[in-house]
Amino acid sequence: MSQIQNEAQIIIEESIKNVLPQTAVEKALANKSFSGNIIVISIGKAAWTMAKAAKNILGSSIKKGVIVTKYQHSQGDMEGFEIIEAGHPVPDENSVLGTVRAIEAVKGLTNEDQVIFLVSGGGSALFEKPAEGLSLEDIKKVTGDLLKSGANIVEMNTIRKHLSDVKGGKFASLCAPAKVYSIVLSDVIGDRLDSIASGPAYPDSSTVMDVKNIIKKYNLQFNEAILNALNNETPKELSNVETVITGSVSELCKAAAENAKKLGYTPYVLSSTLECEAKEAGKFLSSMAREIRNGNLYGLKAPCALIVGGETTVKIQGTGLGGRNQELALTAAAGIEGMQDTLIFSLGSDGTDGPTNAAGGMVDGETLDKLKQLGMDLEEILNNNDSYHGLKAVDGLIMTGATGTNVNDVMVVLCR
Repeated sequence: MSQIQNEAQIIIEESIKNVLPQTAVEKALANKSFSGNIIVISIGKAAWTMAKAAKNILGSSIKKGVIVTKYQHSQGDMEGFEIIEAGHPVPDENSVLGTVRAIEAVKGLTNEDQVIFLVSGGGSALFEKPAEGLSLEDIKKVTGDLLKSGANIVEMNTIRKHLSDVKGGKFASLCAPAKVYSIVLSDVIGDRLDSIASGPAYPDSSTVMDVKNIIKKYNLQFNEAILNALNNETPKELSNVETVITGSVSELCKAAAENAKKLGYTPYVLSSTLECEAKEAGKFLSSMAREIRNGNLYGLKAPCALIVGGETTVKIQGTGLGGRNQELALTAAAGIEGMQDTLIFSLGSDGTDGPTNAAGGMVDGETLDKLKQLGMDLEEILNNNDSYHGLKAVDGLIMTGATGTNVNDVMVVLCR
């Protein structure tokens, strides 16, 4: 492994440490006092870690806890908590089971009781109970169609909120008259509380008209039962909820900048709100690398680090395996071909990129040549959405395992 690859790995590992949710959750609970029964419901990819932090603070005062997280994201049993692992990015039977368990846990509470609701990214798939008249298969179809369409996370969640008994503020309504204290780890650009995990405990700003516009935009085809459910409005006001955000992608970008600086790079955070197709982002970042090498970008000179945060999308046209970060990185390889001491990586902060065991991808000036030597065609790989196998062949996969956090993606250009 080269010096610049080692440094990229250090930036990845240390930046993830900087945005783990334990400290933030403990801080959010430190000066709070609660009366009555305390129920803890934790959902999302970081659900186990967030629940553990709450357990550390509240201890035996928690009457009951339910954790609903992604497969292989639990880190073991937790006293007083039922843990259900479920499907992501498409919900499955365990998603419904975990959600039903959560609903049961908050039944019959009074206005003296307290629900601690811990929310992280991935909750839209993991926390699901289809609305009346719909089946899980309906939800799976809608989710699959949205993933293939290229719709962004806000658009996807706008649709899903109107098909669910718990999304779009409906879970908070089920908790009433108990009070809900919602602690949120944001994975949505701009920290839109009504969109993070599809906002189960936040008033919904989206409307039926928004839903219709998204359907038209992506030419989505749904059956009559789905279309009927999409005509139901969501709660616009909730009086029993207090919400605090504990982390976001801007903090991840700041952490990447600080860690790059420690290694001798001059950091520059270009944006923490990038939203576009992964391939376009890859081309953009490689063009930024060329501008830096030509001395034409903000006066930045090597060694420097250009940092971007956000979340891209992928239009699935092939049958390969990959994720948005892997596709972004592999696309960028073409733009930095032959460039020395130049590296680009794209990382999903939760440690899983798409339906793979990789967190993202890393490429440098030699990546494209390595693919050619193996007889692999970059354009063919990308057209088949097979970035995982392309990167694996050249040791370009970033493997972190489940990190316990989820605050969008970070993309970094390193010029040594």
